[in-house]
Amino acid sequence: MDIKRQDLFEKCRKFTRARELMHAGLYPYFRTIESAQDPIVYLDGKKMIMVGSNNYLGLTNHPKVKEAAIEAIRKYGSGCAGSRFLNGTLDIHVALEDKLARFMRKEAALVFSTGFQVNLGVISALCSKDDIVVIDKMDHASIIDGCRLSYSEVKKFRHNEMDDLERVLNASQGSAALVVVDGVFSMEGDIARLPNIVSAAHRHGARVMVDDAHGIGVLGRTGRGTAEHFGLENEVDLIMGTYSKSLASIGGFIAGPDEVIHYIKHFARSLIFSASPPPASVAAVSAALDIIETEPGRLEQLWKNTYKMMDGLKGMGYETGPTETPIIPIMLDDSETAFKMILMLQEEGVFANVAVPPAVPNGKALIRTSYMATHTEEHLDIVLEAFRKVGKALGLIQ
Repeated sequence: MDIKRQDLFEKCRKFTRARELMHAGLYPYFRTIESAQDPIVYLDGKKMIMVGSNNYLGLTNHPKVKEAAIEAIRKYGSGCAGSRFLNGTLDIHVALEDKLARFMRKEAALVFSTGFQVNLGVISALCSKDDIVVIDKMDHASIIDGCRLSYSEVKKFRHNEMDDLERVLNASQGSAALVVVDGVFSMEGDIARLPNIVSAAHRHGARVMVDDAHGIGVLGRTGRGTAEHFGLENEVDLIMGTYSKSLASIGGFIAGPDEVIHYIKHFARSLIFSASPPPASVAAVSAALDIIETEPGRLEQLWKNTYKMMDGLKGMGYETGPTETPIIPIMLDDSETAFKMILMLQEEGVFANVAVPPAVPNGKALIRTSYMATHTEEHLDIVLEAFRKVGKALGLIQ
């Protein structure tokens, strides 16, 4: 008897939510930007103030970064035509790894083509079916997918709740364990309680890995991230970072003990079976690191701008949640209000981002704003006035 096979594409036909939002004029995604990720961008020819970018130090359009990328293309061409494992390792890859290791104050570093691939490759290389990965429930999707690929037992603890972390570690005695947390959580902007996490992990013989995508270039006296911020660089075993935030490019890296990096280099599938990072990207990151070290005023200005916006938004009556960083969310109770607000802000010349479930808990939504060292006082005043006008129109503030 013939059995009728179900159509794999049926789920695609049933997915109507995005088109419904488009037809209602409320769709806030895949907006096309026609300029560099500066404080001012252009959207459909309209000038907008960008408060939705992770370009925290304002380096993506820096002349030295662009010139380094151009020179790398002149010398090496546009790509490497192979993986790092075989023909795709250039001398500038090795030089960047040495520079990143020094910058992160670790023995060694390894560069990947994307930050997502770092977490996929590192977690799945180090952890197997007999091991345990302990993660914060609000960790980034790439950490979750790395856990899935590892086939390890995954245990989650409630966001930034140390008693729950202790409970999870107590319940997993005996197995080798890796605790993986975001240094800065990308939606709410709060910081991992790293001193408590490290202390608990060490008491239970677990290793610690920090995804510092949003911490590097932002936290710490010299911008080296969450571990430097807490004075725990020697206690955190592995630090992961991405280039698509403060480091002005695309790609990622892992830094840690030499023997561990050596092992990851030979077992991380997302490294071995992916094309190598292109020369322009590598050169841009190297130049960005130099600028971070030689222009400390950028970090100071970033925090000056951050405090101005925190005070301004809170002073209007907005709920900004637990943020402690240049990521400042406006916390809302429903997705429809968030969709309306983001497009009303756009009409006022402000480009921000919206997050709804599953990026945030069910029944919640937020407008995610983030700030750059290169925003001027005038830019920020215009943004605050736009939030005042839109918030009053929606009945969110008085």
